[in-house]
Amino acid sequence: MIHALVAGGGIGGLAAALALASAGHRVTVLERQDAFTEIGAGIQIAPNGFAALDRLGVGRAVRERAVLVEELRLMDAVTGQRLTAVPVGERYRRRFGNPYAVVHRADLHTPLLDACRSHERIRLLAGAELTAQSEDRHGRVTVTTADGRRYEGDLLVGADGIRSTVRARLLGDGPPRPNGHTIFRTLLPIDDVPVHLNSRTVTLWAGPGYHLVHYIVAGGASLNLAAVLDDGATEAVSGRPAERHTVLARFPGLAPTPRSLLELGRDWRRWVLCDRDPADRWTGGRITLLGDAAHPMLQYAAQGACQALEDAVTLGALLPGATPADLPARLTRYEDSRRERTARIQLLSRRIGTDLYHPADAAARTRDELLRPLTEDRLHDQLAWLHTAQPVP
Repeated sequence: MIHALVAGGGIGGLAAALALASAGHRVTVLERQDAFTEIGAGIQIAPNGFAALDRLGVGRAVRERAVLVEELRLMDAVTGQRLTAVPVGERYRRRFGNPYAVVHRADLHTPLLDACRSHERIRLLAGAELTAQSEDRHGRVTVTTADGRRYEGDLLVGADGIRSTVRARLLGDGPPRPNGHTIFRTLLPIDDVPVHLNSRTVTLWAGPGYHLVHYIVAGGASLNLAAVLDDGATEAVSGRPAERHTVLARFPGLAPTPRSLLELGRDWRRWVLCDRDPADRWTGGRITLLGDAAHPMLQYAAQGACQALEDAVTLGALLPGATPADLPARLTRYEDSRRERTARIQLLSRRIGTDLYHPADAAARTRDELLRPLTEDRLHDQLAWLHTAQPVP
């Protein structure tokens, strides 16, 4: 049995803890915040994500909290016309073995947290911000927290998000890069939403240099609404309050339906989206990265959480029976098995923003012509590599 230290108590960190404990190892999760909570709003889970959740033993609990989606709908934000739609109902579920669903982030985090709390080999420590990490010549990993506590283990997994301090010390490759897109987010009480928009769809309104997306979360109690603007933002911003009139002024020319939704928003918050180029490596010795710490990606492919879950399942599958001496080789296998797929999704997420959601004029007309002939089967074929459950090593 090894002792694994996991930095970060979010979705990726808790999933890693469950996977490692299920592989027979002892795990200590170190969360820098004073409590294990998940902030944010909506999140999308494709079938590959549910397959990973099932392997972690929490798929059923997440499904009970999720809203199962029937269609992914792409609309023209200026004309109000429908561009295309991907049915994700019964035929899709039969093909991919699981549903497509949306949840509030807390409805994904809570089942993972409950499972970790009930597992005898997992210890959860809040208020433990890592300030130092090292690996000695005997292969022991030591971390130090801001209040001076020290923890030793055989393995350190950095699952501490896009601004990972574990990555900063391991790779030294600087902060993530703002990609020039600002996102405004809010949650609308479902009673305020027009009845015809209270449906089991993920709807995206694509416009020249911007888009809006909305879907039901919290078991049908709220509508998650996000508005993204390609404004060339260069300063990283996270969760800063935004005035309603400012949001409304930055999205002119909207068709009546998306405009009416935007006007319903009240408690807006603003982020500037960031990502990184795919990394050549994210493992060194007995230290490795997972999720956004390893391969942060824009949200446009809706795969960030799913890829963190796949990482966790893969890592756990490679470590049953592992001894401390085995770890460097097995962590390299973990990285090698995940790097190509996650890099492809990172780059795809960028292209979706420019080529599918934000084109204008002739580029938008070209997009529309390419989308128009796509049948349900062809749309599913396009998604197969992304949404199919991944084999475990």
